[in-house]
Amino acid sequence: MRTRPFGSAGRAVSVIGQGTWKLDDTDRRAGVAALRRGLDLGMTHIDTAEMYGDAELFVGEAIQGRRDEVFLVTKVLPQNASRAGTKAACERSLRRLGTDRIDCYLLHWRGRVPLEETIAAFEDLVRDGRILSWGVSNFDEEDLAEALAIAGPGRIACNQVLYHLQERAIEHAVVPWCEANGVAVTAYTPFGQPFPAPTSPGGRVLAEIAAARGATARQVALAFLTRRASVFAIPKAARLAHAEDNAAAGDLVLGADEIARIDAAFPRGRKPRGLPMI
Repeated sequence: MRTRPFGSAGRAVSVIGQGTWKLDDTDRRAGVAALRRGLDLGMTHIDTAEMYGDAELFVGEAIQGRRDEVFLVTKVLPQNASRAGTKAACERSLRRLGTDRIDCYLLHWRGRVPLEETIAAFEDLVRDGRILSWGVSNFDEEDLAEALAIAGPGRIACNQVLYHLQERAIEHAVVPWCEANGVAVTAYTPFGQPFPAPTSPGGRVLAEIAAARGATARQVALAFLTRRASVFAIPKAARLAHAEDNAAAGDLVLGADEIARIDAAFPRGRKPRGLPMI
């Protein structure tokens, strides 16, 4: 599994990590087993959130005895993101995760609470050792610039955003902004909803590249999304086989001709007025 620097967090983090949105829709034993198998295969970047129901409990069980291997990310909801509310939410997440620290704590999306309050809380939590770094999620370039003006350079570790082959809006401005300012980009829902059908024009391109590489179409998709040094991906896996398939993408590096074929099959389109999110 390849690793790369995760923005200002000061850690080398696995290119392919593990998402947990809707993981609690599955059997807990199977979900925990999939997370542990992912860890075995080097997917040590685990992402969760207070919004994700019991997912933090699944993660807490999966990392028992292995906490030092994990780059652990969770998120505070915007309605809880006041200075006091952020600290309280962090403590709840720490209890559910069964740990004494969070490696990177994110604001899930921007709400009505002033960013100054949330960022002040993040810095308090860093000072107290409850979190080691912080970032944001679903921020466009204007939101990012505002956060940077408040926090100063080198404080925002990452921006977690919607990114898959059929939704490439972040490539217009968000990714360039993050790269210029040392901020990691984490792609959530990297397979889209749904994943391109193998009978579709784009699906056929993925299948052809996958066959030539001895890989799967999903592995090729993940390799394309993480082709830039700033980008990480956090696909979810609720089964062992799915975790194994995701992890194998961590060593797949596409050539320029393959990237060009995928780029043509899934054009990014025009820059939208707002940043897409789900």
